[in-house]
Amino acid sequence: MIRKTYHQELGGLKQDILKMGDVAKKAIHDSVQSLAEQDKELAAKVIEEYGPMVDKMELEIEDKCMKLIALQQPMAGDLRVIGTCMKMITDLDRMSDLATNIAEITLATADKPLVKPLIDIPRMSELTLEMVKDSLDAFATHDAKLAESVSDKDDIVDALYDQVRRELITLMIEDPHTIGGASHLSFTASHIERMADHACNIAGRVVYMVTGERVKLG
Repeated sequence: MIRKTYHQELGGLKQDILKMGDVAKKAIHDSVQSLAEQDKELAAKVIEEYGPMVDKMELEIEDKCMKLIALQQPMAGDLRVIGTCMKMITDLDRMSDLATNIAEITLATADKPLVKPLIDIPRMSELTLEMVKDSLDAFATHDAKLAESVSDKDDIVDALYDQVRRELITLMIEDPHTIGGASHLSFTASHIERMADHACNIAGRVVYMVTGERVKLG
């Protein structure tokens, strides 16, 4: 009976991680959408709703992990699962923080036209969301191969980031009046690139959880 309860708690922990991941994905999507559409209301939702929700979930999941370790003394694979959960919540929380940063940029710039149409930045966001989804799916299904594939999209995100940065630097050189707006977009692209790195961190932890081998992805 005790072990049955333990496995139920372990399964519940994994479900909590996936729920936290869903909120983080919403924060990423809505933050970039708020910037593209200059939607202050949507930006405020990211800051006031998703951010605090992720913070709360991080503390609750960490507490559950610590109790499982202290009370159940998990071994081998189960211990790697719990350790992976504790690492994942840090990356998911950081993604949410970066989404909040983008939402704050929306609030700071919504009353002015964007210095250039957003094309590559939304594409970076789409790829990053796919990476987050794949890393979470890999966690849920213990699929190490899916986790390893996440780094392929990270290469594309990195290339798009370099392209966006070059274009914005050129724009600022050609027209110094665009420096403020271009800087905001450059920070946005940087935040998304960092989100992709956090998705790779999660994927790397999943590989370790499944195989016991430590890998560096991205």
